[in-house]
Amino acid sequence: MSPWRGHAVPAMRHEALYGDRIVRCFADRPASLLAMFDGARARRPHHDAIVCEGQRWSYGETGALSERLTAGLATLGIGAGDRVILFLSNRPEFVFVLLTVQRLGAIAVPVGVREQRPGLAYVANQSGAKAIVFDDTMIDRIPQGDEAPALQLRLPASGLAAVETNAAPAPVATLETDVAVILYTSGTTGHPKGAMLTHLAIVHSALHYETCMRLTADDCSALAVPASHVTGLIANIAAMWRVGGTLVVVPEFKAEGFIDLLARERVTHTLMVPAMYRLCLMSNALARVDLSAWRVGGYGGAPMPVATIDEIAARLPALTLQNCYGATETTSPATMIPAGLTRDHADSVGVALPAAEIRVMDDDGRELPASETGELWIGGPMVVRGYWANPEATAVAFSAGFWHSGDLGSVDADGFVRIVDRKKDMLNRGGFKVYSVKVEDVLMGWPGVVEAAVIGVPCPVLGERVQAVLYAPGLGDADVPALRRHCGERLADYEVPESFVWSTVPLPRNANGKVMKRSLREQRSDT
Repeated sequence: MSPWRGHAVPAMRHEALYGDRIVRCFADRPASLLAMFDGARARRPHHDAIVCEGQRWSYGETGALSERLTAGLATLGIGAGDRVILFLSNRPEFVFVLLTVQRLGAIAVPVGVREQRPGLAYVANQSGAKAIVFDDTMIDRIPQGDEAPALQLRLPASGLAAVETNAAPAPVATLETDVAVILYTSGTTGHPKGAMLTHLAIVHSALHYETCMRLTADDCSALAVPASHVTGLIANIAAMWRVGGTLVVVPEFKAEGFIDLLARERVTHTLMVPAMYRLCLMSNALARVDLSAWRVGGYGGAPMPVATIDEIAARLPALTLQNCYGATETTSPATMIPAGLTRDHADSVGVALPAAEIRVMDDDGRELPASETGELWIGGPMVVRGYWANPEATAVAFSAGFWHSGDLGSVDADGFVRIVDRKKDMLNRGGFKVYSVKVEDVLMGWPGVVEAAVIGVPCPVLGERVQAVLYAPGLGDADVPALRRHCGERLADYEVPESFVWSTVPLPRNANGKVMKRSLREQRSDT
């Protein structure tokens, strides 16, 4: 029986893509990212498309503004195929510029605003970007002159209005397989790689969200994660364009203000990392507002502790949690837990989405039986074409359209996918394999722990010892004995952390919300 039975999955068919792939696709679909917005604009021009800090823009107003920007940027020499960097925080201008770039037939290159000048210069050069639009406060980080020779237009967000003109050109025609967006992966070693998200991939991911979260035009989605990351870009922006819903832009996530915003705007949908839900539960604001409209709570990037799932069920009974698993290379989700199954499958990231395919492979590239652990390879129309101007990295990471995720996991007989660790994060303590995700899940079950990461500490005898890095305001060394007993009752002795480090700030995360353990290891090596 299909796990998506009852979800009104659109008709599907197999199609040949990119020369070497045959994948399941939705037979009836919009032609591009722009087509999804324009469809919503045609259906409901007066409906709110964007809400931010009390200001509202309808679909008609948003479309007209983007047309004026399109005309202005065209006169400044930006055209089809040009790469345009969006160095913009969560603000309406991000959406306006994204839409404008699509009308021009250009390629958007969103970059997180935490990036510093050297990293931004690398992205500009590797992508060959011709223009950059940026927050005014970021001007000191914008590469100049020889740092990025191809960069011809540097436009602050405050200057967008001056660029607008009324001679709106017709949108440039694009193919489904054309690149719409380049997103740079955080990278575990060396420089980041530019994943090429095509219109086809983005459309399929938006359709997956629509179908499997049962989104409609009545939905209102809170963009609480960065718009420049794949989740914000696809799960919030593209998904709302697909259904014609409202995007509520959250400039900065602070639990109390966020909860008030959810109530005020009657938000129905969002996607966040589990730590953000935990912070909401810790806020006093939760008890004084009406959040009955909030019906879909997507999460990913880390497991959701059962205790948190149960507390959310008790305090927010109208909210349905759905775990989503994916990456930049899969244009957001590859799996999702069907509504109503999260509590019973809390150790799972769900089942393959209708157009996705998950295979578990050993180190020699052979498929493994159900429930055996290997590397997850992911296929489907949502998988990116490869990495921009980097055929070597593309050849290593993709096989006939299947992306090698680097995640170790299994798929059981019912299709539920479980992640046991990243290949690079699995520890070897004296010959025993220690899956950090398993240990982290146990640590997250301890009251007061908001975030947990397990890393290996070099040991001349055992190879590695287990260390836990915790963000747990209010806890400290005095709690270690009880926390260690908690772990000892649930883990093998070799899995129990031998040392604990208390972080005073949230743990560093990459573009997909996953803890950057490399940074934690580097911080430790510096001490």
